[in-house]
Amino acid sequence: MTDSTKPLVEAIGGLDALRRLSNTFYDDVLADPLLAPVFANFSRTHTEHVAVWLAEVFGGPTGFTDELGGHQALLRAHLGLSITEEQRLRWMELMTGAVEKELPDDELLRCRVIEYFDWGTKIAREVSADPVGTDVGDPGPTPRWGWNGLA
Repeated sequence: MTDSTKPLVEAIGGLDALRRLSNTFYDDVLADPLLAPVFANFSRTHTEHVAVWLAEVFGGPTGFTDELGGHQALLRAHLGLSITEEQRLRWMELMTGAVEKELPDDELLRCRVIEYFDWGTKIAREVSADPVGTDVGDPGPTPRWGWNGLA
């Protein structure tokens, strides 16, 4: 049952659940012929960084901002990837499958998490069209996503 009084990260199951989600998802991505080329420079540290990012976005500690460069670093990592809409939609399919496998069986929780990924992948696709080295400016702090969407 949904307890919308606590941050999403707690309802999800914390950093451990986000690590499982990230690992499951990237195992599928790396085996996917459409998405694997986007992750040609993939390393397993990426899954940990994604889990730390998601924990922060979903209301947890600020580990990504404090230790990994924050919102600007995340945007810069997508520069030059030239993500297509077909790739973005496939990414969403695989992430939806990982969410269904790894996160609690809570329809509202899963819906909010998937809404975040849809919002975020649209930004990643847009940023990916710019070449590596493009000045992304000051995107502001790492976004926070809660039970009502973008906080």
